[in-house]
Amino acid sequence: MLQASETLEVDKSDKTIQTDMSVFEQLESEVRSYCRSFPTIFTKAKGYKLWDTQGNEFIDFFAGAGALNYGHNDPHIKQKLLDYIADDGIVHSLDMATSAKERFLERFHEVILKPRGLDYKVMFPGPTGTNTVESALKLARKITGRETVISFTNAFHGMTLGSLSITGNSFKRHGAGVPLNHSVSMPFDNYFDDELDSVTLLERYLEDKGSGLDLPAAIILETVQGEGGINVARFEWLKRIEEVCRRFDILLIIDDVQVGCGRTGPFFSFEPAGIEPDIVCLSKSIGAYGLPLALTLIKPQYDKWAPGEHNGTFRGHNLAFIAATEALRYWETDEFAKETQRKGEKVHQFLKQLVEKYPQLRGEVRGRGLMQGLAVEVEGLADQICKAAFKRGLIMETSGPDSEVVKVMPPLIIDDEGLEKGLSILEKSIQEAIKNL
Repeated sequence: MLQASETLEVDKSDKTIQTDMSVFEQLESEVRSYCRSFPTIFTKAKGYKLWDTQGNEFIDFFAGAGALNYGHNDPHIKQKLLDYIADDGIVHSLDMATSAKERFLERFHEVILKPRGLDYKVMFPGPTGTNTVESALKLARKITGRETVISFTNAFHGMTLGSLSITGNSFKRHGAGVPLNHSVSMPFDNYFDDELDSVTLLERYLEDKGSGLDLPAAIILETVQGEGGINVARFEWLKRIEEVCRRFDILLIIDDVQVGCGRTGPFFSFEPAGIEPDIVCLSKSIGAYGLPLALTLIKPQYDKWAPGEHNGTFRGHNLAFIAATEALRYWETDEFAKETQRKGEKVHQFLKQLVEKYPQLRGEVRGRGLMQGLAVEVEGLADQICKAAFKRGLIMETSGPDSEVVKVMPPLIIDDEGLEKGLSILEKSIQEAIKNL
């Protein structure tokens, strides 16, 4: 087991990264974000590493914000894509039937749904996470005839208007420029202290005709709030939320866009809780190669769409089908999930050592699987840690409403050597940031 070091010496071997970013500054919109956090021009990537135009090597603890669970340029997936392109396979097809889509649907049923006893129809709503969330909200309202959707504090569900209406982050919400209606935010698990039970509060609001809360069409949640600060819902809390939904005839939507596809260990993050959502939202790593793809999984009795009632030009990209089908080989046994959980525990124990070793952090460890976070109470310190890490060749981002959580989210395929090297850089970056307090 990797141990936190005993010294507070700052490693001076950080990279000199002097990249001319003028093209992006002059020609790209001010809305750009990640190129400000990682100010270099990347040119190559493989597995859990990236390289920039100067030849600097970086360990990736970011994984495309969760879109690269299988790493960069997986050789098996790459070969399947090359073969398909060389054979003039259909690339764009709207929602027409293609052999690539047929194979994906068959394999997804055989490898993912059937072994878990899950019965869902698969919808291709558009290529991004917010597309699948929007389709889920629209369908829930269509089925129930109700308008309100309940979401939770610190939730993040996407950047389009419907998704923003159920997102907690005030900065993101204000970007809408119009009122965000037909949603109610309730406290997530452990939002308050242990004395206030958020599920009991939710039930009371639903029971009380004087609460001002209309019976909702759906409750939507993330089992682990990635952008919201790596807040983890207990399995018993998730089970009770499902029971509330069944009692009041409310649809349960699980947003597994970032925490699905094995990020927490099992393919679906909700599996250990023993719940069965009515609708599941998937995107990011379901595309397997960084290719845009989203799925909305719907219990058959709720598949009430009229043909073409929800459509989009890129709702099911065939190259993504090829990549996603090949990636399912990781799930033919339970070894991949077990390895993710093992590596996740390794990260968790290391972060706990850091909290104990450096009380200046006023830190707290959060997470499941290979979605881990180090919450830092010192204002601005998490950002400084990530900046120091980048200089040393480690790509990380922060999360949480005040960017207070250092997020550890490497590709799931990372080996122990890469994981330990990245964690070592993280510790050195913490030492540097503390020294500069």
